[in-house]
Amino acid sequence: MKHNKRIVLITGANQGVGLQVAKELAASEHLVLVGSRHAGRGESAAREIGGGAIALQLDVTDTGSIALAAERIGTEFGYLDVLINNAAISNTSKGNSSLQEYGQRTRASTVSIDEVRAVWDTNVFGALAVYQAMLPLLRKSSDARIINVSSGVGSLTANADPGYPYHAMFSPVYPASKAALNAITLAMMIELESTDIKVNLVSPGYTKTNLNGYTGTDSVEDGSREVVRVAMLGPEGPTGTFTKWEDSSIPW
Repeated sequence: MKHNKRIVLITGANQGVGLQVAKELAASEHLVLVGSRHAGRGESAAREIGGGAIALQLDVTDTGSIALAAERIGTEFGYLDVLINNAAISNTSKGNSSLQEYGQRTRASTVSIDEVRAVWDTNVFGALAVYQAMLPLLRKSSDARIINVSSGVGSLTANADPGYPYHAMFSPVYPASKAALNAITLAMMIELESTDIKVNLVSPGYTKTNLNGYTGTDSVEDGSREVVRVAMLGPEGPTGTFTKWEDSSIPW
């Protein structure tokens, strides 16, 4: 059925930046599909958001879950206007280790390949799998946009500079997963450059969320601003950008 609100799917929307973006877009007359790996957490988040939010069970590492989510969107709405690939993890094995200890364990010469695979499964392959499943629905929109939530620590240009504050922390785990997401996003941009579907990369900055053990320096409200701004761009808005607040370009 045709809906009078723009339909937005946000993965990993039951907490952190995803939840804040969902709240703000729902308050701005969007219909937000609150993607959550755990159905109960998604339903709790949708209740917290209130009107304009619908819980959608979606595990980005489970192709069956992704397919069911796409099928439900197709059946209930027939199309999708905005896809926000937000779901991400930073590690699976840090535990109570300090960042320094974890950093020593995750250098290129010492990192567990299982740790790399686990993080990339969500941050890279998950985003690609969701894109593939939702693209047919996005093609049915008259104003479609894809936003992949990345990070400045995935910038190869920045990290190649020894003076970059996070240069010494670049590892094959989270930072490289975001560099890979950026590369995957470029492939999406190139595939869709002859269409009207827009594709953007956005960094929320160092936001205080579960992703970093709440050590971030920015609030979720601040970290969500650029994602929301880009999500609300109209059909004349730019594509192929990599930005942080406010519309400031990040080098690839």
